[in-house]
Amino acid sequence: MSSPTDDRRRWQALGVGLVAAFMTLLDVSIVNVAIPSMERSLQASPSDLQWVLSGYALTFGLVLVPAGRFGDARGRRNAFVVGVALFTVTSALAGLAQSPTWLVAARLLQGVAAGVVNPQVTGLIQQLFRGAERGRAFGLLGATIGISTAVGPLLGGLLIQLGGEDHGWRWVFFVNVPVGVLAVLLGWRLLPTRAAGRLDRHRLDPLGVLLLGVGVTLLLLPLVQREQWPSPWKWALIPAGLVVLAGFGFWEHRYGRTRTPLFDLGLFRLRSYTIGAVIALIYFGGFTAIFFIFTLYLQNGLGYRALTAGLAITPFALGSALAAALGGRLVNRFGRPLVGIGLVMVLVGLGGVVFVLRGDPHGSVPLLTALPLLLAGLGSGLVITPNQTLTLSEVPVPQAGSAAGMLQTGQRIGSAAGIAAVGALFFSSLASTDGQWAAAFRHSLLLAMGIVALALVAAATDIVLNHRAAHRR
Repeated sequence: MSSPTDDRRRWQALGVGLVAAFMTLLDVSIVNVAIPSMERSLQASPSDLQWVLSGYALTFGLVLVPAGRFGDARGRRNAFVVGVALFTVTSALAGLAQSPTWLVAARLLQGVAAGVVNPQVTGLIQQLFRGAERGRAFGLLGATIGISTAVGPLLGGLLIQLGGEDHGWRWVFFVNVPVGVLAVLLGWRLLPTRAAGRLDRHRLDPLGVLLLGVGVTLLLLPLVQREQWPSPWKWALIPAGLVVLAGFGFWEHRYGRTRTPLFDLGLFRLRSYTIGAVIALIYFGGFTAIFFIFTLYLQNGLGYRALTAGLAITPFALGSALAAALGGRLVNRFGRPLVGIGLVMVLVGLGGVVFVLRGDPHGSVPLLTALPLLLAGLGSGLVITPNQTLTLSEVPVPQAGSAAGMLQTGQRIGSAAGIAAVGALFFSSLASTDGQWAAAFRHSLLLAMGIVALALVAAATDIVLNHRAAHRR
């Protein structure tokens, strides 16, 4: 039985991890509203700006699994502290950038640092908590994910308004520095040095790292560069990436016969992990794209300022945070049906947004969409946290980091694919309707809803299979 001091230290360690996770995930969305300010200040080209946005997501996704495996093998505290320190330094470098090339390079390194940090946080939850406490911990992580994704535009708008239109974008990066320094100091003091048990001294599977990195790059590159590469040949990289990932799977199977692989493919024999990973991949494809098109609609279509656009997304963020914390407490009681309920609520909420924006909406769009976005946010909180808890519930602790890294890699791929598909429909609809922004937003939002509905199908499949298994028993 753990002592009150040990319990307090575990929750303090989780708090440090959540702060770092919030900081790194925030930088996925906070930069969107800073793009005009960067363009004026650095005379950046559209290609430069695209790399500022997409380069972070690309390198973030590349290192998740290797970083998770490293934390499993050599101790998560070291990986966490190094990742946060690198993120802090690269944030400062990004804020000091004097040219577009400088800023792009800093963002690429910042993405690497974020990819090192995040699987350590999930691995720590697996390592430090059990049973209902693990659900609560994942609930807090889910709230962190939901808030950081949705509140980025609001916080970015506030910082730009405080710092000025020309140089306010620098504060989007500088704000990470004091938080990062504090997280490094507290992380070194509070986080456990390694997972319970003997330190894994096996090699870290360099060929597996290379194959996974090349495969993920080939998948993500045409998605994140879809606007800058007009040639249709870019889509040929996706099947090439799938071939490389198939080679990765073959190598991992062979390597795992005698040594510890980068990722244990046997985890996919766990239905909870496989279906949970599929739900996460599909849901993030629909969920992340919503903020992309909503921000475009509000700022470019209706002329709202960055701060107002950020405030418009706040109901979703608040709902997501509240429901994620609640979902973490309820998931052990209700299981996958809770995820299904959340997905239904997301679809109903987004359907409400489509309804209130039918025709030419009269009145303030942020006010009209506040209630349906709140409902969608509540549903999202019941999806992300319970699904992550259930997905990792049967994963052995020594594999928690690499399993979480693969899960998050799927989320990054899903996000990139969803933004590419929904964004393409948004712009094509905008062109075909002679610049009717409301119609373009509604059409693309319906596609995002269709993607979320596919996640609901996957969740329903798991519910049915679990029901049949229980009936046989």
